[in-house]
Amino acid sequence: MSYILPRLLMVIASILTFAAPVRAQDAAAEAVEKVVYHADFADPRRFSAMLTSINNMVSEYQQTLKEYDVRIVFVSHGIRFLTADPLAGTPFAEDAALKARKKELLERLKGLHDTHDVKLELCEITREAARLDPGKILSGVVRVPSGVVRLADLQHQGFAYIKIE
Repeated sequence: MSYILPRLLMVIASILTFAAPVRAQDAAAEAVEKVVYHADFADPRRFSAMLTSINNMVSEYQQTLKEYDVRIVFVSHGIRFLTADPLAGTPFAEDAALKARKKELLERLKGLHDTHDVKLELCEITREAARLDPGKILSGVVRVPSGVVRLADLQHQGFAYIKIE
């Protein structure tokens, strides 16, 4: 009888030794990839590059079956890419370069949001500065009180921060 207890303890130790790495692997498999892009620029070429980068990223995550939470926080001139409104008379007014590409860029952005669940967040301070009616913002955009505070909060929550160029 006294030999049973040591053997039982060895079996339990073996089980725990093998179970710990399995639990760690399970936790890693369940991890969500968290990324936030910062869009505060006016250049449509740069915005297009950002959309391409995001598309490549979410495609990779989908192909490798990784869960992800990818967001874009729009601040300052980034508002130009969230509305068909030309924002005339504001510091964010549409120029010829944006006018030529706006429809295509809005469609690509909407596709990332609708098809790939990329979340879109707009700084309310910027929206107010542009005097843009909330009804003129691309559907699905969430307004946040301050874009830079939101960026900091997301980084504290473990989001990787990316700014194109």
